[in-house]
Amino acid sequence: MKFTVSSNELQKALAKVSGVVPSKSTLPILENILFKLTKNSLQLAATDLEVSMAASLDVKGSDDGSIAVPAKRMMETIRALPDIQLLFNADLSSNKVRMITDMGEYVLMGEASEEFPTIPQVKGEEKITFSGEMLKNMIHRTLFAVSNDELRPAMTGVLLQVKDGDLRAVATDGHRLVRIQYTGLKQPKLKWDIIVPAKALNLVSRSVENETNTVSVDGTHVQFTFGTTTLTSRVIEESYPNYESVIPLDNDKKLVIGRDLLLAAVRRVALYSSSTTHQVRCSLRKNEMRVMAEDIDFGGEAKEKVPCDYSGEELEIGFNSTYLIDILSHLDGEEAELKLGTSVRAAIITAGHQRPNEDVLMLVMPMRLNT
Repeated sequence: MKFTVSSNELQKALAKVSGVVPSKSTLPILENILFKLTKNSLQLAATDLEVSMAASLDVKGSDDGSIAVPAKRMMETIRALPDIQLLFNADLSSNKVRMITDMGEYVLMGEASEEFPTIPQVKGEEKITFSGEMLKNMIHRTLFAVSNDELRPAMTGVLLQVKDGDLRAVATDGHRLVRIQYTGLKQPKLKWDIIVPAKALNLVSRSVENETNTVSVDGTHVQFTFGTTTLTSRVIEESYPNYESVIPLDNDKKLVIGRDLLLAAVRRVALYSSSTTHQVRCSLRKNEMRVMAEDIDFGGEAKEKVPCDYSGEELEIGFNSTYLIDILSHLDGEEAELKLGTSVRAAIITAGHQRPNEDVLMLVMPMRLNT
């Protein structure tokens, strides 16, 4: 197996797939990247058995073949080289790989390609096309709310629902929730209800291109295709919780506030909150929100006034500052709109102005106020 390629081009392709490679695995073959040469096309593939990635690039090939190469050493070698022509020469009988440049020669031992797991192929015809910007925005605004609790596997991914020409992306960890709805898809008969693991979406957000990207589903797998790169992931085969039931429909206290003003105030005041609860107290008065925090253990406290558009009843409500900061940080626009009910009812936070064909709702659960 032999080909010539620019080290920079090879590094870019390796960077795309190397994020899948586990740092330590009970199956050592998974710590390799599969190199497969067909004429003048080289495909790189990596998998952790849950998520797989493949990327293709043009090379000058002479002898077709495939071999699994240690990912870490390969990446470190290519990263250390300047942009230079590299000859990759693999002896498939001994699995010895030689990389030759004008500067020198580097030799490493590979593994037989037969040992490498088969990368699953999604052949389903159920496909949706996204712009790169839309896909990135969807992932950016949902992934932060995904749970890390492995005891609730359904909540460790993002729910993708397609129905009646609309797409919903939902994420929650039980403390906060994000629901994004896109209208006007071109496939009105398409129906999906799948949970995509957070790791897969993280890798997609790093690799997605600005052009058209395709998402397809086939039973137990979902596949993202962008340019010459594909990512295939097992879906989480669990039932997603009934998230609609926690979204209050009758929050009657509405305020509009500068997103950056509120975010900055919460960040400063939160420095004086309890290191255990991270609680900030929001007190609503006419056209004013007071943001307060107190650390009883160390005797610190802070409070700020933030102007807002509000004419409802006075209300005090507590939030975990970390969750509130996360939501405000991932909200678009200059203004945030908050809909509140009581001190024990979830707060709904939306952007003052939504994008066309898009409805973004974020929710944060309140905390019992310190007395």
